[in-house]
Amino acid sequence: MDFIRGLHNLKPGHHGCVATIGNFDGVHLGHQAVLGQLSEKAAELKLPTTVIIFEPQPQEYFAGEKAPARLMRLREKLQAFRRYAVDRVLCLYFTEQLASMPAEEFIRQVLIDGLGIRYLAVGSDFRFGHRRMGDIDTLTRAGEQNGFQVATMHNVNIDGIRVSSTRIRQALAAGELATAEKLLGRPYHMSGNVVHGDKRGRVLGVPTANIYLHRQNSPLHGVYVVEVFGVPGEPRPAAANVGTRPTVGGTRSLLEVHILDFEGSLYGRHVRVDFLHKIRDEERFSSLEILKEHIKKDITQARAYFARLAGG
Repeated sequence: MDFIRGLHNLKPGHHGCVATIGNFDGVHLGHQAVLGQLSEKAAELKLPTTVIIFEPQPQEYFAGEKAPARLMRLREKLQAFRRYAVDRVLCLYFTEQLASMPAEEFIRQVLIDGLGIRYLAVGSDFRFGHRRMGDIDTLTRAGEQNGFQVATMHNVNIDGIRVSSTRIRQALAAGELATAEKLLGRPYHMSGNVVHGDKRGRVLGVPTANIYLHRQNSPLHGVYVVEVFGVPGEPRPAAANVGTRPTVGGTRSLLEVHILDFEGSLYGRHVRVDFLHKIRDEERFSSLEILKEHIKKDITQARAYFARLAGG
């Protein structure tokens, strides 16, 4: 997969493709339907597929720390695109210049002059350009004038629920991991490199693999039953905490994972953590001893969860 950072890095060889545009946060079943349609059209036209995304995501640019929690960091999104056989990803820096670009200029610079698109698939509610003035009609008119087809992708519904990144965030915030999994088509996960922490877990008798979240807001908070991939014997059963660790005065959100019955160093290893079940919310306890007792209970619940799975 070819990753293109910024419009200025487009080359003549990138001209001519089928494309789609969006945040693709979560790469959920709705997104997967778009990518599937794009792949079919690419095979028909014998052209590569291109996904156009933005960094930061537009809502992050406009709302800052008040933006909706991000489901995926960029690296995770690119990994998902590879799984769905995307040929190219064009990542546009969402700056003041791009935010103020009129819709017609975006079409000219990016879609026509930059990519030479032959086919564009977008969601029915897609809006773009300065003040979100561009819509499906804007694209359709441009396509008729410049020789590319515009296809509108309709919503995907699962059990009467519209699949969307917003709905997945709501499910995760409510601890409804099964609902999130149904809309994603897989368990919700986070991934990253294991980094050195303050070693407090070892003091508490529960060593943890620590992973920075690399996002302004986390869609998850609390203690969870998880599975860990990217470690010896994967998947490994584990318990995890997502939060700031208020009992020990933490301020930065962190994913801490205690792998059950595991010994060894994981520093620097890239791991993926699948979230299966929420145990409880993160709490501030009055002492480390009380915290330690609750951690023991969390681990006991995690063991019981996996024992039930093993028992059918």
